[in-house]
Amino acid sequence: MFPKTPIAGALALIICAGALASETKPAAQSVSLLQQAEGLPADFHEFFFDVPLAVRVEVDQQFLGEAMILLSRDERVTLINFTDTRDSDLTSSERDEWAALLIQGVALGACKSGCPRELLTVHYSLEDSTVSLVTANAERDPQARQFHDQPEGGSVGLIVRNQLNISGGQEQNPAGRYGLEASASLGNWTNTFNAQLSRMSGADTGIKHAVHELHTQRELEGTFFRAGYFTPSAQGLTRPVRTIGSGPDTVLGMMYGSSDSLAIDNPKPSLYPISVTANRQAMVEIYRNGVLINSQQVASGLQTLDTRPLPGGIYEVEVRLIEDGQLISSNRELIYKPRNWNNPENRWRYNLFAGRESKLLSNWQERDDGDLTAGAAFNFLLHPRVVLGLSARQVKEQMQLGTSAEWTAGDRTSFYSSVSQTKGQGTGMELQAVHQYNGGSLVLRHQRSWLDTRNTYEQLPDGTHIRQRNTYNGQTSNTSLAVNQRLNSKSSVSAQVSHSEGYSEGLGIDLSWTRNAQLFGHNADWRVAVFDRPGTVGTADQRNRGVDISLRLALGSDGHQVSGSVGQRTSRDGGRDSNASVSYRRDLKDHVLQSVSATASSDVYGTGLAGTADFITDQVNGSMHVQRSSYNGHVSGGLNLDSTLAVSGQKAVLSGQASTRQAGMIIDVESEVDDIQMRADDLSGTSTTLRPGRNFIPVSAYKNGTVNFDFNGTDVPAASIHPARTTYHLNRAAWIIARCVSSRP
Repeated sequence: MFPKTPIAGALALIICAGALASETKPAAQSVSLLQQAEGLPADFHEFFFDVPLAVRVEVDQQFLGEAMILLSRDERVTLINFTDTRDSDLTSSERDEWAALLIQGVALGACKSGCPRELLTVHYSLEDSTVSLVTANAERDPQARQFHDQPEGGSVGLIVRNQLNISGGQEQNPAGRYGLEASASLGNWTNTFNAQLSRMSGADTGIKHAVHELHTQRELEGTFFRAGYFTPSAQGLTRPVRTIGSGPDTVLGMMYGSSDSLAIDNPKPSLYPISVTANRQAMVEIYRNGVLINSQQVASGLQTLDTRPLPGGIYEVEVRLIEDGQLISSNRELIYKPRNWNNPENRWRYNLFAGRESKLLSNWQERDDGDLTAGAAFNFLLHPRVVLGLSARQVKEQMQLGTSAEWTAGDRTSFYSSVSQTKGQGTGMELQAVHQYNGGSLVLRHQRSWLDTRNTYEQLPDGTHIRQRNTYNGQTSNTSLAVNQRLNSKSSVSAQVSHSEGYSEGLGIDLSWTRNAQLFGHNADWRVAVFDRPGTVGTADQRNRGVDISLRLALGSDGHQVSGSVGQRTSRDGGRDSNASVSYRRDLKDHVLQSVSATASSDVYGTGLAGTADFITDQVNGSMHVQRSSYNGHVSGGLNLDSTLAVSGQKAVLSGQASTRQAGMIIDVESEVDDIQMRADDLSGTSTTLRPGRNFIPVSAYKNGTVNFDFNGTDVPAASIHPARTTYHLNRAAWIIARCVSSRP
């Protein structure tokens, strides 16, 4: 929100004091502009008329925007410009029409003739700095809008994310991957392309290529439609239903389902109202766990409380009715505002797709094209505490069925269960119970699923990748009970008991203790862990028993950190493996390098060394690592790069910022001041540093927004910025171009 000027604040303070001093003074809405000005000191008159004032503009009690205006002595108001319309529920065309009218200037008071847009009266209140416009539609009951309007005429733009991953080493075939994710906005449609080239480090050294997405999608009010080539997903569901077995990799077809992309995040009331009965005007206080979370004034009689400001969730509150400072009644009530359901009035959420399995431009897997595939998944809000799920899909002439139920038994206790069945792969199951209590939590879980490790690699503790000697393809199950308990403000313990069948067999136990303390005047984190786990191919099928003691020490507040560990575990050949390691890490600020680290380790096989570095530039971000294996002495390393290209019109920018695949602005900064630093503040809460030249800032899609430009830091140069702000309203993947000039006065 644009801050009100000091003059406007002083004027409001003076008029408020005058209102408090005289109970018989008419309400501000009933007096003219000149009458309001009479209550001001004479010295303030020159700061009241014909100077820019920051105000709030309302139409029929609906917010139109924050604005700068001019007031004249002939009782007229003239709009200079709107500074923020982000929270307005009116459409952009309505705002533009009102802006065009107000820029011409309108007379305060009742409209007598030739009234545009059914305007009845215009009023300015000095007390709250508000310009109110009343039309013939003022008495209608406005319904809160549920969805954002898409930009009129749509929007255009392209965003391309490039990822490059390379790794290799001694006696290893080099491996690599190039991934490309592109999203383009054309009108009100978002077009997506996702592809990759890869080369494995194993025996199969051929170049693999695959296209995962090549489709167009349209966001509608509460739903979306997709057509083209895509990987089926559970988009639109609150709680996806798990199924056993693999789904279709890629499909040439269509998808339709629920969507919240255009939904406005309006405060939601409790599904079940809370009411109180007061004998006279009173105060209601609402407490949760003994803490006041809201208070409201209520009139006499039966009154329903406004639960929209209360936090989301299902929880118990205490409602206290207080009259004249005396507690009259206290009742326990339940708030029903499900966190995992955007609109409880709409109890169904769904996702449907149909098409043919296809491997368009892909040699990733040997499979046949042309098999028909289809699927449907649903969520149903049976009760504010219960969400049911159902899924069915046809994959390679096999029907995969699944069902689920989620029950929020209380504010701290929840249960989840799912059962799925696929021909040839049996029945899958997941049961989970979670209970949180003061100082800890308890989690009970049972899971049965299908595991296929025929195309996976094993990673050794020092980072080496090797092909597994034994592979597994079949059912696997795991049952576990985990307890986390905080002993005090600095110490906690955790324990887990598990039993596995299938890939690994037997009982496993993990115990750990952590403590935060001071060591040599620095913050230190201690951790002691003991474990006894079932054997796997990585331990020659011998049980993996051991202990690990670790220490992490922060050296001051400038990003230096040292850590070390000693322990014992089962080695790859089933024997004992005593190991130790020491690491150093440095986090850097305002530098190309974001962090660097070095590690030395020792175990039964020898000594290992490793180093990593994270970096970011204006064009690319990434990381690199190098290591010497203690297992075979081989040296290996890798490089990861990530960059985003944004295109709008005939302009483009390459950025090292990670892409959110939303929307953005390309800003060209021109300055007469050398080495100037500016910032762009989005009223949604983000801030980006701007430098002379081309800049990239991400913004939210679908919502109206405003970006303000200002100088960075406190050492402000003698220069001005034009324009001081700009607005946006974009679809996903759309981009707009802005130009910002910093010049000397």
